Amino acid sequence: QVQLAESGGGLVQAGGSLRLSCVASRSTFSAYGMGWFRQAPGNDREFVAHLSASGDSTSYTNAVKGRFTISRDSAKNTVYLQMNSLKAEDTAVYYCALRRGLNIENQRSYVDWGQGTQVTVSS
Repeated sequence: QVQLAESGGGLVQAGGSLRLSCVASRSTFSAYGMGWFRQAPGNDREFVAHLSASGDSTSYTNAVKGRFTISRDSAKNTVYLQMNSLKAEDTAVYYCALRRGLNIENQRSYVDWGQGTQVTVSS
């Protein structure tokens, strides 16, 4: 099992930026794809972004394409989510997760999860 810890959330005005970080407890995390999910109050947790284990393939939900970028620094056991041009509807708790299953957008493919970090965007 890999422990994951997110940080970098906070309060930001609409149009602003934040960078979330997710630190893994083991370097072996680099052998797996990593995903970011988010959950807004009253909503189900939803897929945001995925980065392949090799780092050469990314996937984003349509709502964040062109605004968010997922990346990883394997030397630091860290995955990032750069969020630009933030909107009020991006307000949610953001989670990183390690993918062990096949479907990159299905949270059932992810077994190891962080505790989440709150992102609040004021309009």
